[in-house]
Amino acid sequence: MSANSDVVMAFIGAWNDRNFDKIMSFFDDASFYHNLPMDPVTGTAAIRGVLEAFFNSASEIDWVVHGISETADGTVLTERSDKFLINGQWMTLPVMGAFELDGKIIRKWRDYFDLKTFESEMARVSQT
Repeated sequence: MSANSDVVMAFIGAWNDRNFDKIMSFFDDASFYHNLPMDPVTGTAAIRGVLEAFFNSASEIDWVVHGISETADGTVLTERSDKFLINGQWMTLPVMGAFELDGKIIRKWRDYFDLKTFESEMARVSQT
C-alpha cells in the first residue's frame, strides 16, 4: 500500500479502536467532509459535530474495508461496510469513500451511501 492508503487505514483503525481524539487528529481547520447525501462541513469544529453523533451512538464500531485503491493523483478510494453496535444490535451501512490527503491530514473526505438504507437501519436498531 502507498503512504496515502496507510493514512486512511490508520484513520479507519482509529474508528475501530473507538479513539475519537485520534480520529480528529486527521483533520485541521481547512479539512472538508461530505457525508453524501447530507450537507458538507468544513473545519475541525464542524467535522467534530457530525462525527460525534455517529461515534457516540454506538457502543462498538467495526469498519470493514472490502477494497482500497488509489488514483493517479493520490485520492484513496475505499469500499466499506461501516458497522455500529447500537442498543445491542449491529447496524451495517455499505459505504464508498474518497479521501484526498495532504501528508497525514485528510483534506477532503467524501462518503457515499444510500440514505434509505441508513434510515431503515437506524429505525431498526433504535427500537427497544
